[in-house]
Amino acid sequence: MEHESPADEPLSAWVERRDARIGRLRAVPVVPGDGPRGAHVNPDEPRLVERWNGHAWEPYVFASDLAEAKRLLYPEANTPPPGGSSGRRPLAPGTGRHRKA
Repeated sequence: MEHESPADEPLSAWVERRDARIGRLRAVPVVPGDGPRGAHVNPDEPRLVERWNGHAWEPYVFASDLAEAKRLLYPEANTPPPGGSSGRRPLAPGTGRHRKA
């Protein structure tokens, strides 16, 4: 199996990969001085949520802290699972070897 180098990649494949990233969001801490740091540093500080437009990151929305930024970045994590259950199954009654008497 031969591995293609990026120079051998067809332009249409590159455009498809680039366009797939359009609309991606990222949260950047709003900090003075040396610029952005890790997301976990100062979780109570405001965040700027930026959106990739295909060429550059552009300001999208302002979040008051890391928790709010995460709710914007990962909305699927905020929705309950279908069926209204927590996904956990309680242990059924039984007397198997693994159960204490």
